[in-house]
Amino acid sequence: MEPALVRDRFPLRRCACLMALLLAMGCRQAQLRHLTLPPGTKVMTGIDVLEATDFQQIRGLRVGLITNHTGLDLSGRPTAEALAEARNVTLAAIFSPEHGFSGAVEDAFIKSSSVRLGGRNIPLHSLYSGGGVGMRPRPEDLRGLDALIFDVQDVGARFYTYLATMGMALEEAANARIRFIVLDRPNPINGTTVEGPLLTDLDLRKISPTSYFPVPVRHGLTAGEMALLHNATVRHRGLSVVKMLGWKRDMWYDETGLVWVPPSPNIPDLGAAALYPGVGLFEASNLSVGRGTPHPFGWVGAPWLDAPRIVAFLKDSLLDGVDFSIQDFTPSKSVYAGQLCHGVSIRVTDRNALRPLAVFRYINQALRENHSNEFQWKWDEVRKMTGSGEFQRIYERDGDSVKITVLFNRDAEKFETARQGYLLY
Repeated sequence: MEPALVRDRFPLRRCACLMALLLAMGCRQAQLRHLTLPPGTKVMTGIDVLEATDFQQIRGLRVGLITNHTGLDLSGRPTAEALAEARNVTLAAIFSPEHGFSGAVEDAFIKSSSVRLGGRNIPLHSLYSGGGVGMRPRPEDLRGLDALIFDVQDVGARFYTYLATMGMALEEAANARIRFIVLDRPNPINGTTVEGPLLTDLDLRKISPTSYFPVPVRHGLTAGEMALLHNATVRHRGLSVVKMLGWKRDMWYDETGLVWVPPSPNIPDLGAAALYPGVGLFEASNLSVGRGTPHPFGWVGAPWLDAPRIVAFLKDSLLDGVDFSIQDFTPSKSVYAGQLCHGVSIRVTDRNALRPLAVFRYINQALRENHSNEFQWKWDEVRKMTGSGEFQRIYERDGDSVKITVLFNRDAEKFETARQGYLLY
């Protein structure tokens, strides 16, 4: 019988290991059946469940860990530290995604190094060391491992790269014939709402990690659920997901009782994460999305922007869950760094009613109607972020807002049905 909190399908190859695994699974299933949330705790993530079962699932294994600063247990201890100190577990290697092990690096190329944990130096391999190839664990770095573990907090948007790193690592684990274990974490912007265009041009997967999974921009999945969906193609029998305890699909991150850790330098808070799936699409344009201001993804602007006109247009749209106001900033980095930009501040008034992809559509329409000469899309990047060339075709033909709305909503509705078989909660 499949355990209530762990989905595990991998038969180990050696008889001795198989017997040990079966015994461990028996103990783990018994522990899981009686596992309850500690008093005052709302959600236990995958690492907390693993710790509560005394690491039974990985006892006796040499493991590699894909993680960064967001991989923490309930006590605030890094997952890397927990595994390094676990009994009968050997943490042999650590792998870090975009922004590095500390989560603070914004370079396009991050070097590998080492980290000292449990009284020893452990190799730290960068999975952001140049192009798509540099996002995959190398076969030589997986050699000698029994399992590869993923524990990174995602933000819930397809073009955020952390889950693309997970997908590539799952593929490499399958090639290396080692287990792949996802320590699940919440989708911080809830797991119910699905929005935006579906990635339908699968050739884009070869080009960019921002277009890796055939899902809408806002997919409403956890990392473990995305791994299960991706594994329908990869077919790695060694995939396991250590489920959370207590998480419900309609939860926002601040309702979980977990401490918010900014997953990257430009997602400082939950408000930025909530707007990111929509406003983030403008990173494929010549509009600043607030990087280098106090409100990344909560503000858009440019030196040429007629902010009063744009704000008036947006207020007339009567969008639910959001309000707009005029705000000037001088970004310190990214687009228009050091230049005074006239802009629009975006304030979330009701996050459950908020639809960031609708915010995107209306800002896009306002720019097309009022700044057709100044505003420019970078179409190669747009295709990666929207998942096909369909948005470009509509925009260049007549920019029909109804057609764009239909494109976004139709895809989301299709995925709502398609994802049901992969939901764990």
